[in-house]
Amino acid sequence: MKRLLSTACSETAFNIAVLLIRVTFGLLLLVNHGIDKLKHFAERQNSFPDPFHIGHMPSLMLVLFAEVFCAVFVILGLFTRIMTIPIVITFLVAVFMIHKGFRGNNEVAVIYLAGFFSTLLMGPGKYSIDGAMGK
Repeated sequence: MKRLLSTACSETAFNIAVLLIRVTFGLLLLVNHGIDKLKHFAERQNSFPDPFHIGHMPSLMLVLFAEVFCAVFVILGLFTRIMTIPIVITFLVAVFMIHKGFRGNNEVAVIYLAGFFSTLLMGPGKYSIDGAMGK
């Protein structure tokens, strides 16, 4: 009982939790959002939100970079903190510029933002390619 109420965390438990968060959020982002945008690229290239006025297609390509390329690297735990930055920026834009804050129907974007921001802060953990390389 004392262990259940403890605020201490073993290194192994921390590394397993980081692995679980990294892989779960990365796979969900890749499978539910990145691959879908990739499959429907032609349909979305002229209507994708363009909050920075750089064009619909460039905006879509930046989001695809984050949701596909960066998500794969995060799942693998390779250059994790660097690859998490574009994802966090994508969801900051989604939450505050596209969905206009924490109201309305944007809880998925807020959850992704929280998960990937946590990964940015915690790093990849021991059970990752970065961890195996000793970074």
